[in-house]
Amino acid sequence: MNRIDLLRKIYADKGLTREAVLLCRQIVCEHYRKHGRSLPWRETLDPYAILVSEVMLQQTQVDRVKGRFETFIATFPDFRSLATAPLEAVLTEWQGLGYNRRALNLKRCAQAVVEQHGGTLPSSISDLEKLPGIGSYTARAVATFAFNLPSAFIETNIRAVFIHLLFPDQLKVHDRELLPLVAETLDRNNPREWYNALMDYGVSLKKLHGNPARRSAHHARQSPFKGSNRELRSQILKVILEDTNVTLSNIARKLQRDDTKVRRILEQLQEEGFIVVQNERFSVP
Repeated sequence: MNRIDLLRKIYADKGLTREAVLLCRQIVCEHYRKHGRSLPWRETLDPYAILVSEVMLQQTQVDRVKGRFETFIATFPDFRSLATAPLEAVLTEWQGLGYNRRALNLKRCAQAVVEQHGGTLPSSISDLEKLPGIGSYTARAVATFAFNLPSAFIETNIRAVFIHLLFPDQLKVHDRELLPLVAETLDRNNPREWYNALMDYGVSLKKLHGNPARRSAHHARQSPFKGSNRELRSQILKVILEDTNVTLSNIARKLQRDDTKVRRILEQLQEEGFIVVQNERFSVP
């Protein structure tokens, strides 16, 4: 009987015993020793750089983030430089990552860190959660990867690991079933490396086993970007970044889109703080 089958048998018969915890750690850590990924944000302990990476990685594939992360950090190397940078410069550097709201929130977060914490990122989860754009998962991930503080959290690769190892035949596995297992198996002496190992093992499982995380109750297919409202928002913002003080009709004509739909999105972007309008011309503040 291999170790995964043994782990499943122990868990099915007795629950998550000490033996099961040790087996789980052995399986995950052995894979990490052999196949752990080298990623730029793993080469630093700078809390700012780690926060930037976590925000970039939200709903974006690792390969797309790699290059953008390094150029972004080179352009804005710390909280103060990001806080004082023009929004136009931040959004321009963010192009290609999508979900531009993350860039806006990241800048607002940097401003709050400078104004409220003297430019030093707080380490406590409660303080992190008070920052703009920082939710429960991101606060816990940053606390772990930046400060090596143990905390149980779940994302798609972690779901894949625990569903594959302990729920091989179950559908609609809920996070409330997984989170206690994540907490119980957590290496509290070195949570940073443990979570890196979990995530890398989860990535490999998705390639080998058709993504076990699809059996999560929280799995939802992302709507196509092509032809979506998200795509049009991105296109409109790109036009404004490239041609400041542009009019609605200029944008609609350039994108070959209906004026009414463009106007609606421009109003949304203005409300969200992405753009300003003066004399019927749009620009990034």
